[in-house]
Amino acid sequence: MIIGITGGTGCGKTTLLEIIREKGGVIVDCDAVYHALLKADKDLLAAIDARFPGTVEQGILQRKKLGAIVFADKGALADLNRITHSAVKAEVLRRLTPAPQLAAIDAIGLFESGLDKLCKLTVAVDAPREARIQRLMVRDGISREYAAARIDAQPSGADFAARCSCTLQNDGTQEAFREKCLAFLDRAGV
Repeated sequence: MIIGITGGTGCGKTTLLEIIREKGGVIVDCDAVYHALLKADKDLLAAIDARFPGTVEQGILQRKKLGAIVFADKGALADLNRITHSAVKAEVLRRLTPAPQLAAIDAIGLFESGLDKLCKLTVAVDAPREARIQRLMVRDGISREYAAARIDAQPSGADFAARCSCTLQNDGTQEAFREKCLAFLDRAGV
């Protein structure tokens, strides 16, 4: 069974992924795939640099420079996604061949990339905006303004929920959310 997991940054998807890993599942983190490709795929970097001049310096993507552009302009973010989705999808398919018994694909662009078509079940993880801002500030060492801009550049929790087969609300303690995830996976037969 492949489970697609999506939702905005800082919502708590990692908790669900960790539980799936504990149950022997293969985890494919599309953000990590993207970052690995940025180090290995010169064509991908060239395409990003062609669309966003000055964001690649000496073969290295300047993430904060690119982020300042795409998180402030939905059109620019859509362009970046068009550039990156096909490369990421090809790598995800490679990592899931042969097909494991249990796997999870973690992708904010699960539907936009077409990866949802590989999934038996899709799950949106959502959390209150303020909690997300605080998590991002701590996790990524960024300012409140930058954390809020990243969140605001992404689809809303309602947008994710509308496309997924179910939603997990992370609106309590870490332990309470872990219990919610365990109960959800039990119901799903995992």
